[in-house]
Amino acid sequence: MTRRDEQPLIAASVGPYGAYLADGSEYTGDYSLDAAGLRTFHRERLEILLQSGADLVAFETVPSLTEALVYADLVKNCGEPPAWISFACRDSEHLSDGTHIARATRTLLQSYPNWVAIGINCTPPQYVEAALTTMAEETNISLVTYPNSGEAWDAAHRCWAGENDPVAFTDYGRRWHARGARLIGGCCRTGPSHIASLRAALSKT
Repeated sequence: MTRRDEQPLIAASVGPYGAYLADGSEYTGDYSLDAAGLRTFHRERLEILLQSGADLVAFETVPSLTEALVYADLVKNCGEPPAWISFACRDSEHLSDGTHIARATRTLLQSYPNWVAIGINCTPPQYVEAALTTMAEETNISLVTYPNSGEAWDAAHRCWAGENDPVAFTDYGRRWHARGARLIGGCCRTGPSHIASLRAALSKT
């Protein structure tokens, strides 16, 4: 988030390989492609985005440590552009692939320590506070979070189900800020009302 007297930044988004497959594997990190294949796939996309004029790169909704380490390797070998990385998590302790958040954070920063920020996105909001607390114990770099609304897709009835309340989302947001998150927003199924509410609340902190 930026204050009124600050220049907004534009982030070029790099999503997970599973989103390209559109088979749901972006929520598990269970790919048929190994690290070398992921490196080849993402390198071309990253090189194109680095020519876009964006201020930084956002590697987001990363479901696995394997894919995160591929991103770290690419950043190191593409001029070390300003970049953040945010994981998708299955609960408050594990990435979508089952890797513990502490191990993922520690291993990723050992591979590449110069991230602008590290954090959580596209994850139910109730899991984020504990996940950020764990990350903060492993690093002192900025934390980023932009969870989803917390709703789940009901495949049988083909609709979204669960809470989608901007006020409750903002209450979570205050706790994320207290845990050290300084880049805060919303992902899937959040909208302008969520962001406006967050902005109003966090501008007072």
